[in-house]
Amino acid sequence: MFKYDPLLCLPSSEELPDSDDTPVDNELQDLIPSLLKLILAHLWGDRMDWFFGVDMGIYYDPDLPAIVPDGFVSLGVERIFDEELRLSYVLWEENNIPPIFVLEVVSQKYRGEYSRKKNLYAEMGVLYYAVYSSRRRRKPPLELYRLVNGEYVLLTGNPIWLPELGLGLGRSRGTHQGIEREWLYWYDNSGDRFLEPEEKLEQVEQQLEQERQRSQRLADKLRELNIDPDLL
Repeated sequence: MFKYDPLLCLPSSEELPDSDDTPVDNELQDLIPSLLKLILAHLWGDRMDWFFGVDMGIYYDPDLPAIVPDGFVSLGVERIFDEELRLSYVLWEENNIPPIFVLEVVSQKYRGEYSRKKNLYAEMGVLYYAVYSSRRRRKPPLELYRLVNGEYVLLTGNPIWLPELGLGLGRSRGTHQGIEREWLYWYDNSGDRFLEPEEKLEQVEQQLEQERQRSQRLADKLRELNIDPDLL
């Protein structure tokens, strides 16, 4: 008997365009989500049930073009398919699991972040939707929404806790790739932000230097007492 498989009738990720060929407005649209991805890769380095896409097309309807957020997180999916990695995020190849978190970075001009894209993410079932714009003066630079009964509700605070992710999202000044400015970071449930790998390395180096200085002071004190520290 013939067994019908609807997935065989849908295009695969190899057959779909992996870019909308729209250039980003500036570097922040790449750097900000890439920093969040970098930190998450170290926090969840031993987990294989998540994926973070940066400027990657999401296909949720075979009759519609992809929607391309600046960054997104999905849970309960394979982190790595194979060594070729994902070309795009195709819902019908991901057990119809939508991203749980989507980030849009507004720079020079709006690109439907508050209208078309917002409605599409709600229709897709994206639980958390974040819009970041450092150019704002009268509104908070970061707006984070949660999907409630099909509508996005604005959350408040900095950072804001996302229980389904087990992480908080917030903004703080820091230095990334030598650039000092406000960045978005992940936070723990106590409100402390997670360090990026470069900051962790600097922290370890500072601790080692402090320990070296402490040991040197102790050795100098012993010598003042006519005790050779090398014989101890």
